[in-house]
Amino acid sequence: MSPTENSQAAPSHLIEVKVAEIHQLFNSMDPSPFHERDLDDDAEQYIVSWAQEYQGRAALKLLVHLGRMPEGVADPQAMIEQSVRHYFDYRADMIRREFRQLMKEGRTALVIGVAFLAACELVAQSLPATQDTWHGLLRQGLAIAGWVAMWRPLEIYLYRWWPVLRLERVYRRLSAMVVEVRGA
Repeated sequence: MSPTENSQAAPSHLIEVKVAEIHQLFNSMDPSPFHERDLDDDAEQYIVSWAQEYQGRAALKLLVHLGRMPEGVADPQAMIEQSVRHYFDYRADMIRREFRQLMKEGRTALVIGVAFLAACELVAQSLPATQDTWHGLLRQGLAIAGWVAMWRPLEIYLYRWWPVLRLERVYRRLSAMVVEVRGA
């Protein structure tokens, strides 16, 4: 299995997969018909990892080399193309839902964090401003605790959302890629 770049007029990247038979592409534990089945975890991981290597907006093309054409399948090309596109479209939708859930979690964490920070600041400001060491430590401790409560929403809104969207874009590109099947 080695991906190569395809040199056509419209730039696209070629991802090649070699399998002995069609069943190696799909999850053997999934009883659904082929067009609705999950891809095999190793096949998905291989295809996604190469798609992530090809950054940018260039089109992707999947070339599946079948060692043996399946019996009883009228058009393996159409069946595999439909299955692969359906699977990656489904995965993109799942990642979009994950993103929405992450943003909802971020909003909840932000409301809780801001409320806790405000409460900590109010309590800290209500303490007498004396030279007492304990009062000073308590004031600083409350301020630190309030800002620590802001860690989760800041983590979500600064770092966690963009890898999720990047993965969704990869899955969207994969759901639109050209799939070609060749027999050995």
